Amino acid sequence: MKLRPVLLVLLLLTGFFYVTTHSSSTGRLLPWLQHSRATGDAAAGTNTNSVSGPLGSFHLTEAAAAPAFDAEEQQNIAVYKKALPSVVNITSTAVAFDFFYGPVPQQGQGSGFVLTKEGMILTNNHVIGNAQRLEVMLSDKHKYKARVLATDKDHDLALIKIDAPNLVPVTLSDSRNLMVGQRVYAIGNPFGLNGTMTRGIISAIRSIRGSEGNPIEDAIQTDAAVNPGNSGGPLLNSHGEVIGITTLIASNGADQSSGIGFAIPINTARAILDDYAKYGYIRRPTLDIVTLPVGPDIAEQIGLPADYGVLIERVLPGGAAEKAGLHGGTQRAYQGNIPLMLGGDLIVAMDGAEITSAQDLSAAMNSHRAGDTVTVTVFRGRKKMDVKVTLGDAKDQQQMRGGQTT
Repeated sequence: MKLRPVLLVLLLLTGFFYVTTHSSSTGRLLPWLQHSRATGDAAAGTNTNSVSGPLGSFHLTEAAAAPAFDAEEQQNIAVYKKALPSVVNITSTAVAFDFFYGPVPQQGQGSGFVLTKEGMILTNNHVIGNAQRLEVMLSDKHKYKARVLATDKDHDLALIKIDAPNLVPVTLSDSRNLMVGQRVYAIGNPFGLNGTMTRGIISAIRSIRGSEGNPIEDAIQTDAAVNPGNSGGPLLNSHGEVIGITTLIASNGADQSSGIGFAIPINTARAILDDYAKYGYIRRPTLDIVTLPVGPDIAEQIGLPADYGVLIERVLPGGAAEKAGLHGGTQRAYQGNIPLMLGGDLIVAMDGAEITSAQDLSAAMNSHRAGDTVTVTVFRGRKKMDVKVTLGDAKDQQQMRGGQTT
């Protein structure tokens, strides 16, 4: 009987030794071996926790509480939450042909943003390209087939539509008074990574040439990271309002962000939206002329009174220029193997703004709409004169050989 207490104690000690030894060998910390000691640093807003066990002691510095977002972070979050539901991912599918003339589907991706609750979406024309099929994915991952409503290749803009419920349209801002240094945000789908936001500033406001060689007046240059897949997405101000459409990367051939991206100002898009609402298509203003850009060399060769401007080779029958009394050329000549018509009016200004090149004329036209009346300054021979012209509609205009139609 006296041995029973001794055996019980030995049994308990053996069990304790076995359990502690087994726990150590498997690397587990048992609750009764853990000892945590917390000390606080009120000034730093942290706690130091000491945890010890068979593997040793650890001293961890932990935040006393989750810190509040500062003002800048709150603004970033607010912009993202406001704009994200309106940003879409666009997948375009076209069919190419392989070496054996077999059809090969090709896909491209870009971005866009919802303009109306009825499903109108704005994007770049080069995003949809010659696609046979368009698919739009919303921020909630739902996918819808899209159809093209209108395109404007000259401005690299396209209007498409989906049939989807509960769409959240963006808020459009005014892009006339943007300032260098202003904070901006780009949201899109770079490299197919949906819902990515980057931040930067407006680096410059400048005129550039787009991916198809089209002039973009007052393009918004930004250092916000822009990559393939961002095209067509919104460029936002600090209130989450759209000020531009991300369209181009200056990457020096690297096909990725180099800190120089460009966006089409949203006011350019407003004009085509107004046209579509009123007429059901985009009205492009035109002078209905075939032109030849003039530089010092050409001016000297043919004896023009100015060494810059745009020479009218031909006025299209029944067009705006012919109705206004502008003259085309009457003397046939050749530039290499290209036939030219000389002797027409030389355009040197529009509404008082100097026209030194075809790009200047295109930019001047982009600031007007079909039906506007403009003052065109020309040299007719040696005589300088102003001519009032009511701009035509380029919808049915055909490109003519031997020059550039404007």
